[in-house]
Amino acid sequence: MPRLEGRARFLLRGCRPTLSLRIIPAASVPRDSSRYALALVLTGVGCARVPRTGVPAPPSPVQPNIVLVVTDDMAAADLAHMPRVKSLLGDRGLTFNRAFVTDSVCTPSRASILTGRYPHNHGALDNAPPLGGFKKFRQDGKEAATFATWLQAAGYRTALVGKYLNGYPGPERRYVPPGWDEWFGLFFPEPYYDYVANHGGRLERHGHAPEDYQSDVLAARAVDFVARRPLGGRRPFFLYLAPHAPHQPDRPAPRHDLAFADLRAPRPPSFDEEDVSTKPGWVRAQPRFSPEVADRIDDLYRRRLRTLLAVDEMIERLLQAVAAQDELDSTYVFLTSDNGFQLGAHRLDHGKGDAYEESIRVPLVVRGPGVPPGAREEPVLNIDLAPTLAELAGAAAPAGVDGRSLVSLLHGRRPPQGRWRTDFLVEHWTAEEGGVPPYSALRSDDSLYVEYQGGERELYDLLHDPFEMSNVYATAAPARVERLARRLAALKACAGPTCRDE
Repeated sequence: MPRLEGRARFLLRGCRPTLSLRIIPAASVPRDSSRYALALVLTGVGCARVPRTGVPAPPSPVQPNIVLVVTDDMAAADLAHMPRVKSLLGDRGLTFNRAFVTDSVCTPSRASILTGRYPHNHGALDNAPPLGGFKKFRQDGKEAATFATWLQAAGYRTALVGKYLNGYPGPERRYVPPGWDEWFGLFFPEPYYDYVANHGGRLERHGHAPEDYQSDVLAARAVDFVARRPLGGRRPFFLYLAPHAPHQPDRPAPRHDLAFADLRAPRPPSFDEEDVSTKPGWVRAQPRFSPEVADRIDDLYRRRLRTLLAVDEMIERLLQAVAAQDELDSTYVFLTSDNGFQLGAHRLDHGKGDAYEESIRVPLVVRGPGVPPGAREEPVLNIDLAPTLAELAGAAAPAGVDGRSLVSLLHGRRPPQGRWRTDFLVEHWTAEEGGVPPYSALRSDDSLYVEYQGGERELYDLLHDPFEMSNVYATAAPARVERLARRLAALKACAGPTCRDE
């Protein structure tokens, strides 16, 4: 019965019961049937939502628990198709409508999340050696200063469940990085079935059985970590939960195979862009979409969303486990992604790595003590997550981190000194044949300015051209271009305080 009581508390938080609640004895509920148990609990409840203007629970007087969920290649707009996340995080937490990454490629972005540093400062510039990947991140000694080591030193019980960095683990197959008390690290690559994980130094193989579906296995490992109370009293936990979804090969769980059957990929004005004459050469080389390519884009879109339904269920299960421990009011939950994804804008049928909106904008939703429901419009970055986690935990982060803590924004306050960043750097260091060349970009409220390694330039007036369709670099005032180029050069050379612009 405690299991169902925990679920009842979880479901009623933020609601006013309007009918009596009848708890069904646990013995009468089928084993491993949380869906049915929840339905039975809900039949006895009428719930009037507390107004969004209601005062949130105050920040916890003890060290809070923290959960960071980082999906793989999830576009910001995909959040709308995760109903449980919308209800449990979006409606009861804070949505950052302008969250971005500093490099829209997996390993550089994930290393920025771990360290709070721009790629040019953490050095993992690509997904694979010699410029990047897990091997370079480890060889450069960067694992010694991540949010895991900071929080562990502050007394947290830490766990990683899911993806770490591209190329993990390398030849030392049982290697566990510093800072982690518990570890369930997926071997790269991470398919949805038939994969290997390092479970605390023990290799664990999963096959093609229904129970091997990767997102479900990660959910079970995460719930197990939360449910196990340490001996000797309360010790706060930090969970880094990193599912592979919705990254290709986009294989959904069989129970979700028929979801979104009639859904098409969004068709913004930039979809299959007709006139790319002002775009750089790598975009001009992209052909217009045939009907078959457009159909393939729609199919990929549906498969991606289907994989996210298991993540949606994962987060619900995790919050139920936290509630069962009576810890929900002292737990922060973050959901974000390592980068966005292209599905048709600017003739890019799929992929990432560019500096356009679709690739650099990501979801960021936070629920927790002292976090009021609503939205914020300040531009926030993946490099802000590590200093945010450190401040929430009372941990000591190095003074040289490039990002800024979001704690003041999370708690509805003005940022320190009353000002926030107005622009930021986007980097891309490597090139693939036919793909995005290396570049540096300056993104601000009103413009996107890109300098490609080969000399090409882009400039978009975002106030009048939000879909980034008309490159005005050739006709822009020289003084404006010079100002943008100077600012970009400064950010490319920044480190620590000079990146934060406080």
